[in-house]
Parts: sequence; structure tokens; C-alpha cells
Amino acid sequence: MSTALTITGLTKKYSNFTLDNVSFSIPSGSIVGLIGENGAGKSTTVNSILGLIKKDSGSITILGHDTDDFDCAVKEKVGVVFDGSNFSEELTPIKLSKVLRDIYSSWDQSYYNSLLNQLDIPAAKKIKTFSKGMKMKLSIAAAFAHHPHLLILDEATSGLDPVVRDDILDMFLEFVQDEEHSILVSSHITSDLEKVADYIVFIHAGKIIFCSPKDELLEHYGMMKCGAAQFDAVEKNDIVAYRRQDYEWQILVADREKAAKKYPKAMITAVTIDEIMLLYVKGEKE
Repeated sequence: MSTALTITGLTKKYSNFTLDNVSFSIPSGSIVGLIGENGAGKSTTVNSILGLIKKDSGSITILGHDTDDFDCAVKEKVGVVFDGSNFSEELTPIKLSKVLRDIYSSWDQSYYNSLLNQLDIPAAKKIKTFSKGMKMKLSIAAAFAHHPHLLILDEATSGLDPVVRDDILDMFLEFVQDEEHSILVSSHITSDLEKVADYIVFIHAGKIIFCSPKDELLEHYGMMKCGAAQFDAVEKNDIVAYRRQDYEWQILVADREKAAKKYPKAMITAVTIDEIMLLYVKGEKE
């Protein structure tokens, strides 16, 4: 299977934080969701991929090219959307396109115009008059309009109402249909990732906790809820993480079907990506 992005042993040290030996890849034609709490290392990872910060060690390959030897032709194949507008606020979307078509040889003006129409973006109004959600939609339109092969998105659905978010997610799914396009999306809205992501990469305290197919996570992980006596009877190697609530213990298990057979008196339910992350971050480990 070919990969759009491969990260191997990425390390970046700061005085109070270390991105520690991060490795994962994005198969071509897939959407990978990057999750983790604030300060976990998501932005450091994204900024390292884009060359906005200098890594201490490790390698990053995009579309078969080492990022240390990037040229303009490869850079054009990467579309980027950050959390917040990076365009001059004095420009209008029409004037912005005149700037961008001089930057990208692959700029598609007719496609850009159709995206402005599709996303209800006023083409002649200055960007400074836009809401946060409107600015985000404009960033997405601009990223799509130069026909990238890899999209890197940082909180791209934040600030959007549920209807528009759903439209954007549909655009992401359509983008990867030909299996030649891929997306890395960093997001706090894990429900969005449950809709569209093929893989979930979970980073915590600068380390990768897991990189797994989303469907496998949702199919296999489970939440066991039980009392103190039952908690004491659970074998430690069956516990991924746990925490005590007022009247019960919550235990994250990696195989809920196996746990249900082993502990028939316990209540075991399916979990969301959000719940998995919460138990890893706030729960205790054996």
C-alpha cells in the first residue's frame, strides 16, 4: 500500500515539552484523524510536517519525497488549512484568488468560483467582515482549488454550524474517493472523525498512544462499569485505563466481547473516540 505521508522517529525537544519518537503513516486514499488534548503535541507534529519548525531528529516523507529536499512542485501538491485565517483581512475572496493563482500553477479559478458559490461565501466582501466560520470555509475553498494530493487540516471544522460541518465532511469523503488523495485532520471534534476518518492517531504528552483503524477501535474497545468489589476481581492485564466515579468504577477494555464473556455480571458498553481519549488522559493505569 502506498503512503501519502510517512513519519518515522520524529523528535522535537523544548524546555518544557518533548515530541518523543513519533511515527505513523497515512495510506493513500485515506483520512487520518489526529487527536489529543491541548498541549499533547498535535500542532508540533503538524508544524514539523510542514517545515514550519525544525525537527531535532526523524524523517518525514510526503508523496514519496523527503521534506528535507522539498521543491515547489511537491509543495503545490499539499493543501493546508489552519485554525484561523492566514489571509490578509483587507482582501476579498476575488482578490485573494488573484494572489493565489500566481502562487499555484495548478490553481483552478472556475473550481474556486464554484466552491465560493457552494459554500455561500460572499466573493466581493472583505475577509475582515467574515465570521470565524466563514473564514474557515474560505480557507477550505482555497486549499481545494489548487488540487492538492494531500490535505493537512488543523481544526478545519471548528466554528462551523452542524449543517455546514456536515457539508465539509462530505467534501472530505469525496476528495479521497479516487484513492489518490489523502487527508490528515487534527480535530477536537471527535464526532466528526467518527464520521469520516479511516484511522485514528492518538497523541498524549508527546508520545503516540495508538495508531489504529477507526472501525476497529469502535468495534473492539469497551467501557466496563462496576462496583468496588467487582473492580478488585478484574485482572489487571484486562484494564487499559480506569477511573473511579461517585458510585462506580469505569474501566476501559481493549476487547469488550472478551471482557463480556469473562465478566458476565459487569455492564460493558461500546465507547466513542472521545471516551477512549478521556479515559487514557484522565484515567489511571495499572
